[in-house]
Amino acid sequence: MARMTNAEALELIKNCSLSKLGEMALKRKRELHPKKITSFVVDRNINYTNVCWVDCDFCAFYRHAKDDDAYVLTFEQIGEKIDELIAIGGTQILFQGGVHPKLKIEWYEDLVEWISTNYPTITIHGFSAIEIDYIAKISKISYTEVLQRLQAKGLFSIPGAGAEILSDRVRDIIAPKKLDVKNWLDVHRQAHHVGIKSTATMMFGTVETDEEIIEHWEHIRNLQDETGGFRAYIMWSYQPDNTKLAKDNPEITKQSSNRYLRLLAVSRLYLDNFQNIQSSWVTQGSYVGQLALLFGANDLGSTMMEENVVAAAGAVNRMNQEEMIRLISDIDEIPAKRDTAYNMLEIFEKESV
Repeated sequence: MARMTNAEALELIKNCSLSKLGEMALKRKRELHPKKITSFVVDRNINYTNVCWVDCDFCAFYRHAKDDDAYVLTFEQIGEKIDELIAIGGTQILFQGGVHPKLKIEWYEDLVEWISTNYPTITIHGFSAIEIDYIAKISKISYTEVLQRLQAKGLFSIPGAGAEILSDRVRDIIAPKKLDVKNWLDVHRQAHHVGIKSTATMMFGTVETDEEIIEHWEHIRNLQDETGGFRAYIMWSYQPDNTKLAKDNPEITKQSSNRYLRLLAVSRLYLDNFQNIQSSWVTQGSYVGQLALLFGANDLGSTMMEENVVAAAGAVNRMNQEEMIRLISDIDEIPAKRDTAYNMLEIFEKESV
């Protein structure tokens, strides 16, 4: 099968009908996942701190260290959250925070070791590229050393957060203090080289063009060709409520479900070396999240026992395991609970609907 070009992707985004895109993306998904198994993971997003110096205009979650509601969770508080996750059958924590200006590699090593020692059944999927980048800078060590030292303590994989749009023009506008495209890619490259797999993400709907969305896809497709280290691709729409970016740019509005599904479908066709694509029900709501499964997504993502970053920007959607099983069954697919590495832990009977 010939690889989709950037020009072909652009033509589809701009001119193809939504129904045709869905048909094409579902066909490709069925080729990759012929057993019609749609997976999800039971996890919790633990934001260990909301203190951040990066000041992204699109973020409503961060605080400065002197703010009254700034926090760094104690290990005991983190443990309480993990206990609650284990009680509902959870297997993974998505562990990330703001970029705290004073926390060095030793603090992170102690934290990861403490979790691994006290909760050996829990997989740590944590620390985005911007966190790894800053830990390296403040600790005066390389990306590789940060990753290897955290891996030695129990870090299993890293999330794709902080990618936003992998275009330096866009990043200079919405997050000028964040690491550039080259360094975001290099953190993931080095992670893959030491045996830590990761996810690739995209947040669309700020100031990017269609061409820059495709530029983003090209970057991650090329790195996947090089390393094979991405487990999945996840995209979501910018949530404008309570953010400085939306206040300063009133022309930026919430993205439509049509736009989300259109881009999702083209990503399934363009990213031919990605096995797994997640639906973003957290930003889209459960029913558009379900519809995404007919537009190329094969994974419903996380039950997200706790989510604070997107919620701070006004999108508060919740789902439990039973609801996920029902939504997957409702489109005649087979629900399965997975782990971080996409191993299926439990395959459920389709519910009668």
